[in-house]
Amino acid sequence: MREMCYSDVNGFKVNRGIYIVANDKVIESAIALLNSIRLYNSQVPIFLIPFDDNYQQVAAALSRHGVQLFPNLEFVEQFTREIGKIFDRDFLALPNKMRKLAAWFGPLDEFLYIDTDIIVFEDIAANLNKLSEVDFFCCDYHHLSEKLRNVFSPLVKEQNIFTDSELQDVFNSGFWASRKGTITESQMSEILRECAQHREYFDFTQNVTDQPILNYIVLKLIKRRCNLVKAAEDEPGSWAGSPHFQEIDYVLYDKGKKLKYLHWAGIQIKSSSPYWKLWKHYRYLNEEKPNLMQKIFRHLPI
Repeated sequence: MREMCYSDVNGFKVNRGIYIVANDKVIESAIALLNSIRLYNSQVPIFLIPFDDNYQQVAAALSRHGVQLFPNLEFVEQFTREIGKIFDRDFLALPNKMRKLAAWFGPLDEFLYIDTDIIVFEDIAANLNKLSEVDFFCCDYHHLSEKLRNVFSPLVKEQNIFTDSELQDVFNSGFWASRKGTITESQMSEILRECAQHREYFDFTQNVTDQPILNYIVLKLIKRRCNLVKAAEDEPGSWAGSPHFQEIDYVLYDKGKKLKYLHWAGIQIKSSSPYWKLWKHYRYLNEEKPNLMQKIFRHLPI
């Protein structure tokens, strides 16, 4: 097993690292993400939480990057079954997306969760130092660009479920960090049941699944939180739908400031996607890109 990455926090040793959720269907994106992470940090522990039972190929591919399977798969399965019992069948579009919540109960004391449709441009785990000040952080402009869309319905504001200030803390669920113990298993179970009783609070119109629920959990249970983009007015963006980023040596810049990461949230990664050539660079980093004939032969019957 890869040796854990330790950091001194108030005299205690804390193991920190990264969680991802993936299955074989997203293997190409997962490889691109891991190539970018390892470019800047070859040692930080990374754990794969399987999205479903079809994860053997992606686990094998990512093991070359030192990625380990989440050590308690029985807990993940039990957690998934519990989700199925708590929520009505038609409540969540993709219930298995909720498996990312298992990060609070994994082996890492401090962790960063990253979706696989992301590539990073720095030692992304270094941001975990922020957890010396807060118990949760995110890093996106959802609160400005989308506001409550894909998170909460107007009812949440009308009924004062959260204050206006709290609603400024909504975030995208693809990149965030927290610490083990911030939320207990009993608290998680209780608040998920609370969510299940109030479908009217959430905006599922675009078929999002985990994002509204995760936002509710964090805003309700974690008071010491922050959004890294609020540190200064000119902090860079991160959404691949933003066309103005400048590329220099396979790194993106927003008005001269280097992006921490790029997220294709809501955008399918393919040849017509924004920043496709950049994604392809990271997907085939340190390996030969397949040419057209290789792609043809790969799909021919033996």
